[in-house]
Amino acid sequence: MRPGTILLALFLLSTTQFADADGIPRSGPSVDFSHGDLKVSDNNRFLVHEDGTCLFYLGDTAWELFHRLNREETEKYLENRRQKGFTVIQAVALAELDGLRVPNAYGHKPLIDNNPTKPDIKEGPNNDYWDHVDWIIKKANEKGIYIGLLPTWGDKWNKRWGLGPKVFTPDNACIYGEWLGQRYKNAQLIWILGGDRNPEGKEHIMITDAMAEGIMKGDGGTHLITFHPQGGASCSKWFHKKDWLSFNMLQSGHGGRDIANYKMIEKDYHLTPIKPCIDGEPRYEDHPVNWKPDQGWFDDRDVRQACYWGIFAGGMGVTYGCHDIWQMWQPGRDPISAARTPWYLTLDLPGAWDMTHLRNLMESRPMLSRVPDQSLIVAGQSEGPDHIQATRGRTYAFIYVPYGQKFEVALGKISGNKVRAWWFCPRDGKSTLIGEFENSGTKKLNPFGEKVKGNDWVLVLDDASKNYPAPGTD
Repeated sequence: MRPGTILLALFLLSTTQFADADGIPRSGPSVDFSHGDLKVSDNNRFLVHEDGTCLFYLGDTAWELFHRLNREETEKYLENRRQKGFTVIQAVALAELDGLRVPNAYGHKPLIDNNPTKPDIKEGPNNDYWDHVDWIIKKANEKGIYIGLLPTWGDKWNKRWGLGPKVFTPDNACIYGEWLGQRYKNAQLIWILGGDRNPEGKEHIMITDAMAEGIMKGDGGTHLITFHPQGGASCSKWFHKKDWLSFNMLQSGHGGRDIANYKMIEKDYHLTPIKPCIDGEPRYEDHPVNWKPDQGWFDDRDVRQACYWGIFAGGMGVTYGCHDIWQMWQPGRDPISAARTPWYLTLDLPGAWDMTHLRNLMESRPMLSRVPDQSLIVAGQSEGPDHIQATRGRTYAFIYVPYGQKFEVALGKISGNKVRAWWFCPRDGKSTLIGEFENSGTKKLNPFGEKVKGNDWVLVLDDASKNYPAPGTD
């Protein structure tokens, strides 16, 4: 037996709880679907359930989930993500890695003759490609996780590069979209069109519009829809004013360290009409910088910086990614862009646990009143890798300091006569009380440790009269 096969077998046999020294696995579903279907909030900044409960979009990138994993592997992957608190898993129906011609884990392909109007469906359960997709979506929903469902990877409609053939036209995109919408109209999911491609002409716009039209016809318009562009772009450039687009998604991408995704979010945040926005693909953990291993690899520090920057600049959430997991790489498969670690050995990388702490922080304070506010920062600001990003609600403020540097804040920006201040550690989710002071004037602050990359902190300022619990706790 090959070493990779032995490692996978040990992973599948393991029943150990996925937890590190500070992580506490969630005991229940990641999202409580009893709050109702998803919609855009009344202020057009967030996603909420029918009863008004806010959803924190914490995505994970699993593009090849339907195509490469069997059910036992899928169960392990989804359970790991449930315990970490991920709320959305982004996966592709017609997969990136030659998903039309290379069969899934059970030997099935999605289409007959690569024709989107002819899904390869066989009578009976559990014996075709789409039965497997059904099973995965149902399993994710059972765990309280939405599927961010991409109908196709972008190379099937924009053949600039990629392994698969171009198969979509406006006519068959509408037919395929309607079929998908009808099949999954009762599932808990979010539609994500695109697939790492930008429109490059009228036909591409027409294909996307037609697929959205078909989906809405098939599912009755009950699900939210967005679009996933390629690196360095936001879907707002082409689709912001489309009625079918529920929220803007951008991809800050993997082209270098310290990409200022907060500027990209800020741009979308101020568009009209107002729509929620999110960085749906910031730099992946264990991904070579600019796709070149000799430039190093993105780690948990890079992940946290991008995630906190994007959210505090106005993002409704963020999508985490690991380079090995999106492609479900393991020994025996050709690695894409120098993937180096079997996917099942990267599920508990530090950056993934940091997402647990991030969600806990965001949900520990009222989310629907939150706005970006750089006026909180009086001194110590930078537009480099140590850029400080601030956000606040009516009764609290969060300020992300990526290098642990000294800075000065303006008080009086939130309610209350007195402010209660905390340091929240994004690396372990623990909070330290600083103390209370008058909510006026300015105050100089200095996080623990030296000014260095990875010594990142969040300053939390609370209206003391609210008696909020420590940040990151209920």
